[in-house]
Amino acid sequence: MRASIGLALGAFAPCKIPTDSLGGLDRSYLAIRLLLMRFRPLLALVLAFCLTFAAAPSSVSAAFPLGKERGNTDFGGIVNTGQAGVCRALPSGSTGSISADGSFKELCLQPTQIFVKVAGNKRQQADFLPAKIISPRFNSSIDQVYGDLSGGKFTAQGGIDFSLITVLAPNGEEFPLAFSVKDMVASGGKSIAPGETFTGSTSTPSYRTGDFLDPKSRAKDTGVEYAQGLVALGGDDEDLARENIKQDLGGNGQITLSIDSVAGDEFSGTFTAIQPSDNDLGSKDPVDVKLTGNLYGRKA
Repeated sequence: MRASIGLALGAFAPCKIPTDSLGGLDRSYLAIRLLLMRFRPLLALVLAFCLTFAAAPSSVSAAFPLGKERGNTDFGGIVNTGQAGVCRALPSGSTGSISADGSFKELCLQPTQIFVKVAGNKRQQADFLPAKIISPRFNSSIDQVYGDLSGGKFTAQGGIDFSLITVLAPNGEEFPLAFSVKDMVASGGKSIAPGETFTGSTSTPSYRTGDFLDPKSRAKDTGVEYAQGLVALGGDDEDLARENIKQDLGGNGQITLSIDSVAGDEFSGTFTAIQPSDNDLGSKDPVDVKLTGNLYGRKA
């Protein structure tokens, strides 16, 4: 049969759709549908483009609700300026007094200077040297911390009570740390007044969690434990073992809260904290880090 219509063996006859039996309306519908299918990707792109501009707000500030807590003017003047991490300050000379009982809230600690205890050179003894905050660029504050104030003690119970910071020491070494007031218990006088100080201890969590994978996929809770193969299993190298076996090690710090101003139920002042840096899940020896800055809080 192929030979009778002029086709060579093995060749395929072209497929033709018989349209003689279709009416004029059906043929027009088929032609329009084929045309839409050809330009369907272009039509979808145009529709998505139009919907994007129709749903977008006229300005960035219009995407945020008006109100007492966040208005367009306040947000526009704060975003990307670093002001969101600045603790409030009371006017100097505010000489009120608050009884140290009940509870406190909205405690804010903003580091302004950070020092790392390292040796300037091999002949010098390690001392606190000024370091530069390289991450995060703006927000390194602790905020909205609340807790108990009974017995003249600041006892932290919750809030945004730690902040992950990385600093650059003068020798070019980077030191990550978790600035923390977790489990803070700072004792002082029976009242919060200018000149009073509250001193106590804090708990410093690990900078990384147990699920963190190092460049060789080693981790405490996931991943592999040994990346060097069977040779490392029988070795007694302490440094190699510290790299292989991850440990979730925290630390303890000391903190001093110094009150400068009191007005109504608000107080402000400065703080000094000394705590360990990150130990990279037990593989590195931490160094002491000293943080100083401003504080603000309210009695609940």
